[in-house]
Amino acid sequence: MVDTAPVTELDLSEAEMAAHVARFRDIPSTAQAFIDTRLPGHEREIFTIIGGGVLEDPDIRPPLPPQDFHVAIIRADPGKGAALHSHLTQEVFMPLSGRWAVFWGPRGEREVILEQYDTISVPVHLLRGFRNAGAESALLLAIVGGHDPGKVGWPPEMKARVRGVGYELTDEGLLREIPRMPT
Repeated sequence: MVDTAPVTELDLSEAEMAAHVARFRDIPSTAQAFIDTRLPGHEREIFTIIGGGVLEDPDIRPPLPPQDFHVAIIRADPGKGAALHSHLTQEVFMPLSGRWAVFWGPRGEREVILEQYDTISVPVHLLRGFRNAGAESALLLAIVGGHDPGKVGWPPEMKARVRGVGYELTDEGLLREIPRMPT
């Protein structure tokens, strides 16, 4: 027996469907979505489109609510990208432009180069990162699974490096500047 979706009479007007459309030109980006963006080599611009995913910036408001997945586009200059991290759910990457390296392993010792529209699905809990491996600024599509994908898992050495430049994660997994003690 083949399981098929039921045929329904559901119909939405153009105005009702507009609530399900995110215009890229209207989506603000952030360069401060994760703790690693505070460190040289990890600068990138992130456009959250569907759901907040695993973002650590409490001020980001995506235009579309989460589904059973979250979608973002990342723009990075050559050599820039995300440090090693992990997720509680699957993560998918697809270069929309340029060449991207996706690396993984306890120290990021394994790597694959993806060309435009190549796709990789990274398993749950695997430490992974990515960087623009091309010669020009490029775009990478990122999809994180799950309605609530949790927060990013950062290795202790990354958290220590970020503390060294004055930032930390709250107990809720949100980025904040470390309060300075009065002198």
